[in-house]
Parts: sequence; C-alpha cells; structure tokens
Amino acid sequence: MYRRWHHCRKEPSCHWRLLLAIFFSLLSSDLAAEQPAARVALVIDDVGNSASDREVIALPGPVTLSFLPFTPHSRHLARLAHESGKEVMLHMPMEAKAGNRLGHGALTNEMSQSELQSMLIKALQSLPHVAGVNNHMGSDLTESLPHMAWTMRVLRYYPLYFIDSRTSVNTCAEDVALATGVPALRRHVFLDNLQDQAAISRQFDQLIKLALRQGYAVGIAHPYPETLSLLQQRLPELTALGIELVPASALIDDENWAAREKIGTAPLAVRLPDTDITGAADSNGLAL
Repeated sequence: MYRRWHHCRKEPSCHWRLLLAIFFSLLSSDLAAEQPAARVALVIDDVGNSASDREVIALPGPVTLSFLPFTPHSRHLARLAHESGKEVMLHMPMEAKAGNRLGHGALTNEMSQSELQSMLIKALQSLPHVAGVNNHMGSDLTESLPHMAWTMRVLRYYPLYFIDSRTSVNTCAEDVALATGVPALRRHVFLDNLQDQAAISRQFDQLIKLALRQGYAVGIAHPYPETLSLLQQRLPELTALGIELVPASALIDDENWAAREKIGTAPLAVRLPDTDITGAADSNGLAL
C-alpha cells in the first residue's frame, strides 16, 4: 500500500486521477440521493360544479385535477388550473349499476357507437388543456367491451391517456385502452370514500405504503373540505419520505406513448375528418 502511494506521489497525473475519482464518486452519490424512492399521482375528481372548487388549485405540488364536463365552473377553473401548473383531465360520466344521477353528457349503454363518440368529443371540447380522461362512476359501462372500445378509439385519435377509476372489479377499461394503443393507468387508492379526516389520513398512509412498495401509485380524491384540509397538511410529507408527487401523465411509460403514436397514425386506425369533429359527429356519426 505504501509503495503504491509513494509511486503515486512521483506521478502528478496520479493525483488528478484520484481527485477525479473522488469527485465523480461524490457526484454519483448526490445524484442517487436525489432520485425519488417512488412517485405518486394524485387525481382530484368532480371539479367544476362549484366556484369553491378553485381551492383545489391551491393544493401544493402538481396535483392532477379532473373536471366534470358541462358544469358551471369547469371551463374557467380548468384554464386557471393549467395556468397554475396543474394537469387537467376530463372526468367523463359513465353509466353506473346503481342508477345514479349522471348529469348532462353521460355515456350510457343505450348509446350507439356514433352517439357515444359524439358525446365524448363534445365533452372533450368543452374543456381546455385536457391531457387525459378518467371515468366518473361507470360501474356498468366500464364492463362493456364494445362501449370501452368506442371510447378508447376517440382517446387514441386526440391522443389522450386514460385512468381507470375502477368503480367495478369487473372493469375492462384499462385492458381495452392498452389493447387500443391508449396509454393507461389504474386507480390504486380512493382517499375519501369516508369523509372523515382520520379515515382519509389512513388512506393517505396506504397510498404512501403502496408507492414505496411498487415504486408508484395513483390515488383519487374529491374536493371535500375534509380532504383538502388534510392534503394541505400532508402532501409536503411526501418529499421527506423520498416520494415525488407528479402529474398523472408522468407515470405513463415513454415506450407506451411511442407505441400509441405508431398505432394512431396507421392507415385504418381512425376515420375521422380533419375539419370540425363535433359537427361531423353530429351529422354523419363517427367511424372509429
């Protein structure tokens, strides 16, 4: 050991090599330390019904906001959200098994292909800056293979990603999206099925555990006062735990996007006009 160091003293370049080795070792350690242990996407559903929903825009970090179409405040708040660095999604109403009131613009089992696709396109065009779509309710419609295929062909055309809210254990929405070439994710944790801060906090803990275990997780919450209060308090904890809060689109694999682009430009992938899509859908229907 002594002889090697003694030899190094006679060779100035040896000192430089040693210093460079130490420098790059420290640099790589710093870079490794900066890599998050996991990533979380948090989607806030049902935004747009109330002017008070602007409070979700003030949540810390890149929370993703999913807006109901054709609601009084959705268009204005979606624009504000985008300007504030929040990702915008369409929260598309779909038929539920319980017969829940869906509101204007819902997709239902009774719709033909052209009716469903026309309504979906109108909903998409009702909001600015839409990056993706997830289902509002939909425990019935997301089990229907043809209806999901019609839905995903529209998303592939735009193109947009899809998050399956998984309101039914028998949903086929995510599988159909991926098979159609639409990048897709699934919801892992609902934070606020119970509108109680203690219960919401437990679900937030579950989201953290799942993200650390599998490297990422998708949570869905709603603009309830209890939820917003808890998220204001607890979202900053993620950084300390080595978890990065990201927009939902950040969890989409780059290779999946590339595959989608190839499929979306195939000659027979879609047959939509390049002009006004909504007008064409209303008059002639869509052949997707």
